[in-house]
Amino acid sequence: MDTFDITFIGHMCFNEIVPYRGKSNVSYGGSILLSTAVSSGVGKRTAVIVKMAESDKYMLKSMRELGADVYIIPSKDTTYIKVIYPDENVDNREFLLEKNAGIIKINEMPKIKSKYVHLAGISNTEFDMDLIKYLRERYDHLSIDMQSIVRHVDMTTHKISFVDDARKKEISSLMDGIKLDIVEAKILTGFDDMEEAAKVFESWGCPEVMITHSSGVLVRANSKTYYEKFTNKSDVGRTGRGDTTFAAYLSYRMSHNAAESTRFAAALVSIKMETPGPFSGTLEDVIARMGNDNKL
Repeated sequence: MDTFDITFIGHMCFNEIVPYRGKSNVSYGGSILLSTAVSSGVGKRTAVIVKMAESDKYMLKSMRELGADVYIIPSKDTTYIKVIYPDENVDNREFLLEKNAGIIKINEMPKIKSKYVHLAGISNTEFDMDLIKYLRERYDHLSIDMQSIVRHVDMTTHKISFVDDARKKEISSLMDGIKLDIVEAKILTGFDDMEEAAKVFESWGCPEVMITHSSGVLVRANSKTYYEKFTNKSDVGRTGRGDTTFAAYLSYRMSHNAAESTRFAAALVSIKMETPGPFSGTLEDVIARMGNDNKL
């Protein structure tokens, strides 16, 4: 059996945006799509394990064209999230989970070998503790997007809320790496200072922690803190910043130290944010950007 460099696990997702005024629009994506664009784009052999309706498998075309091996866990529905803007304040949003592909179960998992495995979840409706513990026993390097812990779905109202989770310490202790943004970090630790928040996760047993915010990325690894600013000259590709940054870090971390990997991740996502959509550059583009950023 061949071994993949990295495997992403999660849901694909329809996103319906309902503006305060104007027409709704629907697109599709998800953390696994954004992450695969990075790892495959920089030459890593990538696998994707996705739970979704097979009738929507056209959504997987771009990942397969990049060379990723995609394993579908069939579900009745593909996850569908509606984002409603009730007024002119763009920071005031309501999230509703209209359809849900469901929890990924142990007996649904394909048997593959992978150096790194990342749980790239959208909400707490994807992974349970049974799956997390199963993956911890099976793989040497396991990481998680804490968005899949913080985003809680009320299964009666379908409303998604950002809340603390009692499992946070246990989950952190089972991980080799975790990814958050500053909002999620504050919810889980109470700190809005990135370094202090990262140290909390470290104290809970996770050796490498990444926290992103609008200006840059902080990584806590080996009891040291690394920080790199983003250097993008446009924000048109802002959506997917965190997923892209962490996938870049993981891809480079396989053969480089934490400091170099943080620089690589910041350079790659800076390129991505200057163009709408997933990362579409090359490894050479990122290395060149790292060199140029050093001259600033």
